Amino acid sequence: MNNCIGIINLDENEQRINELTRHRSLASLPIAGRYRVIDFVLSNMTNSGVENIGIFTKNKSRSLMDHLTNGRPWDLHRKNDGLRVFNFADLDPSHDDIHNFWENIDFLEYSRRDYVLISSSYMICNIDYNEVLNYHREQGNDITIVYKNVKDCKENFTDCEVLNLDDNSNVISIGENISYRSNSNINMEMYIMKKSLFIDIIYKSIKSGMYKKVKQFIGDNLKDLKVRGYEFKGYLACINSIKAYYDANMDFLKEKVSKELFYSNSPIYTKPKDECPTQYTENSSVVNSIIANGSYIEGTVRNCVIGRKVFIGKDSVLENCVILQNGMIEDGVKMNRVITDKGVVIKKGEELKGLEDNPVTIPKKRIF
Repeated sequence: MNNCIGIINLDENEQRINELTRHRSLASLPIAGRYRVIDFVLSNMTNSGVENIGIFTKNKSRSLMDHLTNGRPWDLHRKNDGLRVFNFADLDPSHDDIHNFWENIDFLEYSRRDYVLISSSYMICNIDYNEVLNYHREQGNDITIVYKNVKDCKENFTDCEVLNLDDNSNVISIGENISYRSNSNINMEMYIMKKSLFIDIIYKSIKSGMYKKVKQFIGDNLKDLKVRGYEFKGYLACINSIKAYYDANMDFLKEKVSKELFYSNSPIYTKPKDECPTQYTENSSVVNSIIANGSYIEGTVRNCVIGRKVFIGKDSVLENCVILQNGMIEDGVKMNRVITDKGVVIKKGEELKGLEDNPVTIPKKRIF
């Protein structure tokens, strides 16, 4: 994969997760205790041997830039190639990413790589892109799109794109999951193609004025291009709503999912934080939970994901909750199915309970 440019296109629609992305990009949203959403795709690329990665951002990128630093956690702090971040486009990439690529076309044209791997950030998985590239070459495809056959589309992956395939995995059309059918081929928004073809798509889209999105060009030109699907069979989550974010965090508590994502031969890397180990008092009780470093636990925690530097007071009981870093849960609090953003304070004796399909979400730095 060192002959491939990696492009992470932050064009995700954040409308259904706005409570958590009001002050940050979706890519920099904390997840699984100590990680950020973008860590998964970045790690997948570097584990696959991609050495030249460009991240095309939009607004609210301060948190993302702070997390990425110089790319060192992913071995991308290099004199040549490495990590590049482009955030100079005037248009929102969720509606127009073509101009974002056009304004930074030099990144592509000056590269010595022959292939381009394009991915969004919000598809959570652990994938080896070498297998996808080998399939792409063997089949002689113009474009290869990674997909997963999902059995629970009525409940999950709402608003994600769906690939309609023939018996030979050729992409016939690209639709949208409207939760009508249980079984669908979910587009993981990962594309491999020749660099020359990608540049040609950008030029044609700009010249014609007909296309604002790369995926729109691909969908409208399936008859002229050999576009095939590559089936991914591992764990997949799409962080495009509050419910999806909550469900993914709960999935990480399952042994099978946790082993596949975090304990395989392709680890997920993140920016390190030098924190002391979490302290547990003799009266604390923790069951089936992920707890990051630097926290202090006096109460009871069951089936929760806890970020860094979280304080949980005496006699407090937390079940099925996601608590982001620097949170303070005072004494005697009862919480079930609750998400608290960074720096949230829950005062003494409060009780909060959400629904299984609609967890309570408390925005950043609120006092409740």
